[in-house]
Amino acid sequence: MDQEEMGKGIIRLTCPDQPGVIASVSQFLYGKNADIAKVDQFSTDYHNGTIFARFEFNLDGLSDKLNLLKADFTDIAQKFTMNWDIRDASRRKKLAIFVSKEDHCLQDLLIRWRTGELKADISMIVSNHNDMRGIAESFGILYHHVPVTKATLHEAEEKHLQLLEGKADAVVLARYMQIIPSKMIERYQNRIINIHHSFLPAFIGGKPYQQAFDRGVKLIGATAHFVTQDLDEGPIIEQDVSRVDHRHQVSDLKRIGRDLERIVLAKGIRYYLNDKVFVNGNKTVVFH
Repeated sequence: MDQEEMGKGIIRLTCPDQPGVIASVSQFLYGKNADIAKVDQFSTDYHNGTIFARFEFNLDGLSDKLNLLKADFTDIAQKFTMNWDIRDASRRKKLAIFVSKEDHCLQDLLIRWRTGELKADISMIVSNHNDMRGIAESFGILYHHVPVTKATLHEAEEKHLQLLEGKADAVVLARYMQIIPSKMIERYQNRIINIHHSFLPAFIGGKPYQQAFDRGVKLIGATAHFVTQDLDEGPIIEQDVSRVDHRHQVSDLKRIGRDLERIVLAKGIRYYLNDKVFVNGNKTVVFH
């Protein structure tokens, strides 16, 4: 049977590193007549460390066999004390995009989505301003305007949670300039991806490009990371930098920075959608 007619599945697992983990999963898939297409693995330490592994496989009729596959995998998972999941890769994850007034990351993601590069369903765009409504409507995506002020923080949080319930697997902050409340962070732990306008750790406070210019930096960058209770200190998914020099003005730094933000955010989301990101404490393991 052609590979296109087969279901593509992904097994993700973490467990204490020990002999036999990879071999046992490979043997399990072989016993199910699955074709292993790719295996990625990493161990923090081969002596008492943690192993992270991702198996990509093809199996005829996967969607019908998925629940049975999960049930049969339980014995192996218990034997090695695994945290694990088996997923049908054809199921597209649902994204909610939060944005404020800067549209460069939003526009880039929507174009990638329309052309099929971003393999997800964008269920909604949420903003604390109305500026992006026209963009959302031009792409046929639901737009929700939820104003956020000091007086309405709790009300806005509850509204956000109501909008997201059952309609988003993950949240993308595409230059959303509001602090995410703790209740939402807890509900979507390691599922809120932010793009930060610096190569973290970096300049604290407002006007980061002005600070960079005043300091005469030689590199500027962007960082995609998961959102945690500690502002801009969550596990880093992707980063990139560009070299600059004394000839670059603040406007140049902003232009270069916007390009970096687009690319870094898109990469980080793509890794997440393809189940290639594992959180390891305050770090990540990302299989490219």
